[in-house]
Amino acid sequence: MVEVVNRQRTSKLPSRDWVALTTKILELLGSPDASVTIAFVSDRKIRELNRMFRGFDKSTDVLSFPSGEDAENLGDIAISIDTAKVQAKRNRLTVERELAQLILHGVLHLSGYDHETDDGEMNRLELKLRRRLRI
Repeated sequence: MVEVVNRQRTSKLPSRDWVALTTKILELLGSPDASVTIAFVSDRKIRELNRMFRGFDKSTDVLSFPSGEDAENLGDIAISIDTAKVQAKRNRLTVERELAQLILHGVLHLSGYDHETDDGEMNRLELKLRRRLRI
C-alpha cells in the first residue's frame, strides 16, 4: 500500500499519480506488497527533519526513513516541494518529473540501497529504472 500526504501549502498534488508511480516502482523492485508513505513538505519542514535525524541544518530534496526489518512496511519518504521546484528549473525538467525521480530515489533508499557506500550500484539501478519508467 502506498500512502501520499501533502503537508505543504504551495502546490496541489494529485496523489493518485504518485501512488501509481510508487506502486510500479515497488513492483519493479520485487516488493509489490510493501507499503510506503510519501509526505510532500516545505523546505522549512525538511530542514527541521534533516537537522533532527541527520544533524545537517539545511534543507534537502528528499529524506528516507526506513522502518527497519519489516519487509512489508519499507518506511517513509519526505520530499521538499520547494527544493524540487528549484531543482526542476535548474535541470530543465518539469516539477512532476523531478518529483518522480525523487520518489524513485527515496524508494531505493528504503529498499536498502545507499549511493554513499555502494560503489555506484544504486546510481546504476536508479538510471536503469528511470529509463524503464520514462522519468
